[in-house]
Amino acid sequence: MSAYIIRSGDRAAFIAGLRELADFLTTNPGVLVPRNPSFGVLVDASDPAARREGLEYAAAPLGVPVEDLGEGYYDARRSFGSIAYSFIAIPPEERQ
Repeated sequence: MSAYIIRSGDRAAFIAGLRELADFLTTNPGVLVPRNPSFGVLVDASDPAARREGLEYAAAPLGVPVEDLGEGYYDARRSFGSIAYSFIAIPPEERQ
């Protein structure tokens, strides 16, 4: 068993929701959109090494490096146009 937990959701529902949102925004041009939208998946682990390991595992399919932000925080993100898709690891004391 791994020392980390990845907080992921229902993949098919997420993709269907994105398509529904794109269709809605296309047919409703008066609806404002965010300037810098992002989606994030949280990786939980009490140990910094396990957080990084979990983040590296989760982010590998994105083809981007894991960035050590310091103080136990890690991040990996890839941009699709103006939309960022990221994996984030936050120290347990900061998640409360």
